[in-house]
Amino acid sequence: MSRAYNPGVPIYLDHAATTPLRPEALEAMLPFLRGEFGNPSSPHSFGRRARAALDQAHERIAAQINAGPREIILTSGGTEALNLALKGAAWAGKTRGHRIVTSAVEHHAVLHSLQQLEKFGFEIVELPVDRYGRVDPDHVAAALNERTTVVAIQLANNEVGTLQPIEAIGKVVREKSPKGCLFIVDAVAAAAWLPIDVEAFSCDMLALAGHKLDGPKGIGALYLRKGTHILAQQQGGTQERYRRAGTEDVAAAVGMGVAFELAVAERDITARRVRKLRDRLRGALLAEDGVELTGHPRDRLPNLLSVVVGDAEGASVVVKLDLAGIAASVGSACTTGSTEPSHVLTAMGYPDEEARGSLRFSLGRTTTDEEIDEAVEVVPRVVADARTAAAVLAADPLGQGVGVA
Repeated sequence: MSRAYNPGVPIYLDHAATTPLRPEALEAMLPFLRGEFGNPSSPHSFGRRARAALDQAHERIAAQINAGPREIILTSGGTEALNLALKGAAWAGKTRGHRIVTSAVEHHAVLHSLQQLEKFGFEIVELPVDRYGRVDPDHVAAALNERTTVVAIQLANNEVGTLQPIEAIGKVVREKSPKGCLFIVDAVAAAAWLPIDVEAFSCDMLALAGHKLDGPKGIGALYLRKGTHILAQQQGGTQERYRRAGTEDVAAAVGMGVAFELAVAERDITARRVRKLRDRLRGALLAEDGVELTGHPRDRLPNLLSVVVGDAEGASVVVKLDLAGIAASVGSACTTGSTEPSHVLTAMGYPDEEARGSLRFSLGRTTTDEEIDEAVEVVPRVVADARTAAAVLAADPLGQGVGVA
């Protein structure tokens, strides 16, 4: 039997938007929110203790992706990391070329950054994807020429969960680029769930975000391969080895480092458990008429379930789910409030009407069997009710009861 809706304890199935701060990360942060308030650039004992904690955060983050601590640049989040990577690489390589290759399903932090660069004369090539949202490495190879300085491809899509053949793409960029261009990987959505190895990916830069790892918001990191030159986008002090000026958020950096380390240590066990829970919800939803899975059926994030609901607005379903005590989304939290259909689903070939029926359920480390027990019961019912209400509205848009029994 389903529990009564308790506004204080809803079922949270939107971990792709953000994750709860794990207790171990909070505990590690607390000293730097209280007595250990020193500026890590200060030479006295307060500053030295802050510097030691910051250095340890660099080391922890680097160790999880097979990098060196000096190759880590702390940022305010994944968006800043991607902005720094794209704009820094584009401007640094402007004398060699102005062509940037990406895919049509990237996060808006990538696509909007590239739209801005396009206004300054850069040539942006958006590669198509297949019905599952995957990029063909052969298309990447075909897009490379002597003017190409940057290729930017995500490891996993944050809306539908599809995994890209990132190692194959990295190999193509390394071997086929006429002059050798920089390869940027957006690993923000994937880092908690997949092994991240910058050497295996053959990437020059890779973006991360703390709040997708059960760490705090407001902190992220950019891996920058040793010897790779980019133009800093934030000037001021000497922080982050002159690559990102501004006093670092020591507490957040510490929290991200601890959370990432624990996420990697627990990853395989957590992913297996969460995948089983996700597949239970997937089975219940796909048993409903008019519900279609989006994204790759197998090569996808283990925690993410994305569907389109025929003859219903995804936004309306999300509201009804919230009233029933279940938090879900229509896609990226960064586009909430937009009236446009998902650019990801559009690129995958879904007509606007179908794309507006999108729903995303994303599980996390804290998702329980009991929560999925209830979701399996509640979600299909809410979806069915939303479709019925949409059909009634379509038959009687003015609410006059015409043609309605």
